[in-house]
Amino acid sequence: MALLPRIPYRCSAFITSLMARFAFMFLWTYRRRMEANIENALRGQIADPAERQAILRRAWNQFALGALDTMAVVHLPKERIAAAIALEGEEHLKHALAKGKGVIGLSAHLGGFTMIGARLAAAGYPFSIVVKHPGDERMARLITAYRTQISIGTISAKPRQEAVRGILKALRNNGIVLVIADEFKSGGVEVSFMGQKAAAPRGPASLALRTGAVTLPMFAPRAPDGSVVVQIGPEIALIRHDDVDASIAETTRLFSRHIEEAIRRFPDQWNWFGFPRPKRVSRTGYLRRYRRAKKDAAAQKNNHKGHKIFSQDRKEI
Repeated sequence: MALLPRIPYRCSAFITSLMARFAFMFLWTYRRRMEANIENALRGQIADPAERQAILRRAWNQFALGALDTMAVVHLPKERIAAAIALEGEEHLKHALAKGKGVIGLSAHLGGFTMIGARLAAAGYPFSIVVKHPGDERMARLITAYRTQISIGTISAKPRQEAVRGILKALRNNGIVLVIADEFKSGGVEVSFMGQKAAAPRGPASLALRTGAVTLPMFAPRAPDGSVVVQIGPEIALIRHDDVDASIAETTRLFSRHIEEAIRRFPDQWNWFGFPRPKRVSRTGYLRRYRRAKKDAAAQKNNHKGHKIFSQDRKEI
């Protein structure tokens, strides 16, 4: 990473794309997962297999370029970041922050999504992102340090209670908290996403309803010339019912539709890993199985105890 400032960006991008091509050939398990997800989600929309294959290749390359941008941006001064990354819809952000309750940015692993924080922090907005830290603690500390270098706050997604405290603190300070909410692998709400039934996490909707923070869609697609454009949409009106669980469920489905719309606009810029794997049981599914097994075991134990008492009564008679 220390060498990146000395290498012209076009040269770095060419090398990155070349490495991505080799990775595309050898990392066949990931490639097949993406291919299957693209086929399941887009075959009704894009009938030509060759076109779907082209989307797969471009999406793979976009992911690699995103990693390059993430490493390169930490070496740039704020002025260059602001000049290099276009910002659309800033008026929605200013209007939301004027309410004083903070902003939840709803986003996805799409295009140059890691540039959202860099661009907004460069403009002077208080910005934090909720992330899953890598298993290697030294790597996690290094990445956090790089984010801090460009004025991005890091909120670890785990432990969950600490994550909630960090988010609430940022929102109370009228900051922006970006939530990447396109992992439809486990969660408490069933949604329809890209033509499939999937489990979505209820956390983003729960936070939005609980805090009163304004939720804004924030995505960072690449323009045809390769530059990143941070796009901020109008406020998402939350769905409120008398029943809290119903409000969370409906708002979660609303959030998933916003994410799906962005992916359908830029299908070759999403990473296509957000679906559950075949035959994979979600954490919620495991929890349901555990509770059911525990309940069945307790019932069986009570039945066995009742049978022993009944047998003893018969002997005494």
